[in-house]
Amino acid sequence: MKTLYLRNVPDEVSEALRQLAGEAGMSVSAFAVKELGAVASRARNRAVLDGLPDLGIPMEVIVDALHAGREER
Repeated sequence: MKTLYLRNVPDEVSEALRQLAGEAGMSVSAFAVKELGAVASRARNRAVLDGLPDLGIPMEVIVDALHAGREER
């Protein structure tokens, strides 16, 4: 496992991370690793989506169906 050192972190970013980590009951380091992992995993989403076939369904129809499904809960 690698060690990552961050330099020049703005005070407001550092403070926000400290607060968020505290709310999550985590250290700042553990919270930052979790968040960086989430960002890294989303970076691959575009490649996954680009590899899917185009079914010709407009994005608005998909978004509307998602909203409707969430409202049923």
